[in-house]
Amino acid sequence: MAEKKTWGIVGGGVLGMTLALRLVQAGHKVTIYEAAEKVGGLTSSWKMDGIVWDKYYHVILMSDLNTRKILQEIGLKNDMQWVETKTGFYSGGKLYSMSNLIEFFKFPPINLIDKFRLGLTIFVASKIKNWQRLENIYVAEWLTKWSGKRVFEKIWLPLLKAKLGENYKNTSAAFIWTTIQRMYAARKSGLKKEMFGYMAGGYEKINQQFEQHLLVLGVTIHRNTKVTAIKKTADEKIELGSEKGTQIFDTVISTLSSQASVAIAGELTAQEKQKHNAIKYLGVICPSVLLKKAISPYYVTNITDGWPPFTGVIEMTALIDKKEVNGKHLVYLPKYVNPDDGLFDKDDAGLRKMFCDALFKMYPQITEEDIVFWGASKARVVFALPTINYSKSIPGIDTSIPNYYIVNSAQIINGTLNVNDTIQVAENKLKEILQTNG
Repeated sequence: MAEKKTWGIVGGGVLGMTLALRLVQAGHKVTIYEAAEKVGGLTSSWKMDGIVWDKYYHVILMSDLNTRKILQEIGLKNDMQWVETKTGFYSGGKLYSMSNLIEFFKFPPINLIDKFRLGLTIFVASKIKNWQRLENIYVAEWLTKWSGKRVFEKIWLPLLKAKLGENYKNTSAAFIWTTIQRMYAARKSGLKKEMFGYMAGGYEKINQQFEQHLLVLGVTIHRNTKVTAIKKTADEKIELGSEKGTQIFDTVISTLSSQASVAIAGELTAQEKQKHNAIKYLGVICPSVLLKKAISPYYVTNITDGWPPFTGVIEMTALIDKKEVNGKHLVYLPKYVNPDDGLFDKDDAGLRKMFCDALFKMYPQITEEDIVFWGASKARVVFALPTINYSKSIPGIDTSIPNYYIVNSAQIINGTLNVNDTIQVAENKLKEILQTNG
C-alpha cells in the first residue's frame, strides 16, 4: 500500500474540492485553504433580494459525466432537473428564435447560401476529432475559409468580439471547435433538442453538500484564509504560510491562477515564473438582474449587433423553475474583458446605467420599475485564452520546488471553461501526480 501523506490544497473551488475528495478517498490527510468566506470559487452564490443563487451563470449538460458522478457521490443525483430550452439571436435590432432547423433556415439576416455555409462550418467542426491541428490556425482564418467572408463578418466576428474582444485575433481555431463540441453535447441524442440541467437550490446547495461530504471524510477546510507563501524545507517538505500561521505538508497543490500560483512561491525559477505569467486570461463583469417579468423565452440569446455592452443575454428562469427565485425572473448580462479593463474600476451606478440602458433598448417592454435587484459580480481572472499552439506552450504541473504542483483551469486544453472540464483536469492531473508522488 502506498504511503499516506499530508496534502495541502490552495483554493476551495470545484477543482480544489475534487482533488481533496480523491486524495482523502485514497487515505491521505488533506487540508484545503480558501481565501473567501465560502467554498466554490466561480460557482459561489450570493443574496439577491433575499434569494440565494449563483453569482455567475452555470448549466449542467447530460454529457457532463464528471459533474454528474460527483453529484452522485455527494448524494445529490436525484435533485437534478432537466429542461428543454430554446436559443435566441439578436441581430439587426430584432430578436429571432434559433432553436431548430426550420428556424435556422428562416433566419433573415443571412441568405440561403450563407446559411448552408454556416451550417457546414458547424457540422465540420462537430466531426473533427484531431483538435490539435486547429491549434496552429487562427480562428478568424478558419471560420472565413469555411463560412465565407459575409457570414464571418455578419455572424462569427460579432460573436468572437463579444466573447474575446480584440483577443480573437490571437486565438486559435481550437476555441470554436470546443464551443461547437459543447453545443452539440447539449442536444439529447435522437431528439436533437437542447436539454440543459440545473440543481434545485443552485450551486449553493452543491457547494454546501460537497463541503459537508469532505468534512465527514476528514478533510480540514480553512475558509477566510489566504495563502501567502510556499517554501521548501530542508527535508523536501512544503511550508505553507497563510494569514493564520504556517503548516508543514508532504505535498501542496495550488489551484489558483498561474500568476497567483507563482506569486506565492518565491523560490521558483525566473523561467518558470515567466512561463506561467505569459498565460493570458480573460475576466468577466457579470451583472445579475432580478425582474418582475420575463424578457424572452430563450435561455441564451446570442448577440450579433455590436452596440450592446454585454456578450449575450442569459435568462436563467427560462431554464430554472421560477420558484427558485421566488417567482421572479433572473437575467445575467455577462461581458468578458481583459483583467486590466477599466470596467472593473467603474462604480456600480455607472455599470448599472450602461447595462440596463442597453437591456431596455433590446427589450422595450422592460423598464426600471421592473427591476427588483441589480448587482454586478466581477472576476479579473476567469479563463485562459487558447492562443496559437496553446497546448504546446502551457507549463506542466511540476515545479522546481519539490512536491509543489500547480493544477488549474488553464490546463483545460481541449474543452471550454466549465465545471465538468474543471473536474476532468483535477482527476487527470492528480493521477499524474500520484504516479510519481503517491
